[in-house]
Amino acid sequence: MSEPIRFHFDVDGDNFSSAGEASVQVKRMLRQIGIPAEVIRRVSVAMYEGEINMVIHADGGNADVVVEPGKIIIILADRGPGIADIELAMTEGYSTAPENVRSLGFGAGMGLPNMKRYTDDMKIESVVGEGTTVTMTVLF
Repeated sequence: MSEPIRFHFDVDGDNFSSAGEASVQVKRMLRQIGIPAEVIRRVSVAMYEGEINMVIHADGGNADVVVEPGKIIIILADRGPGIADIELAMTEGYSTAPENVRSLGFGAGMGLPNMKRYTDDMKIESVVGEGTTVTMTVLF
């Protein structure tokens, strides 16, 4: 693979029934191009958690995946409310999800920590009132 392979997805906000569709499609595509199963699992978990966060907190957004030799880069961008305190948001169990979302089994406060756990590098850029971009890298 000499040229990067790129995938782009629109993540539909407020639609829990379609949340996770992009990560499922990426999983399928990575399998087709021969990426190792453990790498696919890590990418899938991180991406799914990010998609769910975009649905819960930001009315959706965009997911871009770039496959390069030895690494996969996931860029999740939204135009939601932004994250006021990133350090607090990274705390396991901390959640700002509303009760109706929690009643569906989401919003346990593990999204961002799991995204970090399953990737080799994660950067969060957020501006309150403008949105958030999370860039994650998985090496292989």
